Amino acid sequence: MWSWVAHRVTGVLIFFFLFVHVLDTALVRVSPEDYDKVVATYKTPIVALLEYGLVAAILFHALNGLRVIAVDFWSKGPRYQKQMLWSVVGLWVVLMLGAIYPVLGHAARELFGS
Repeated sequence: MWSWVAHRVTGVLIFFFLFVHVLDTALVRVSPEDYDKVVATYKTPIVALLEYGLVAAILFHALNGLRVIAVDFWSKGPRYQKQMLWSVVGLWVVLMLGAIYPVLGHAARELFGS
C-alpha cells in the first residue's frame, strides 16, 4: 500500500515541478531580468537539496512504474510483487547514493569550500 501512496505522491510532486518549470521558463519572454533573478535563486544550496529530492521522486516514480507494469502485464507479477518492490527500493537507494555528488557537489563546495 505504501508503494501505491508513494507512487501517487511522487507523481504529484513531479507534476508540480513541471508546472513551475514551464512558468519560470516562460518568464524569459516576459521579463528577461526577472528570469535571470529566478535562475540565480536556483543556484543556492537549498535549491540543490530540492533538486536532489526531485531526482529521488523521478527515480522512484520511474522504477516503481516499471514494477507496476510488470505486476499488471506479467502473469507471475502479482506473485512476485513484494520481491520486486524490495528490488526497486534497493536499486533506488543505490542510485540515490550515486547521485549525491553530481547533484549536491556544487552546494557542498559553496557551503564548505573547495
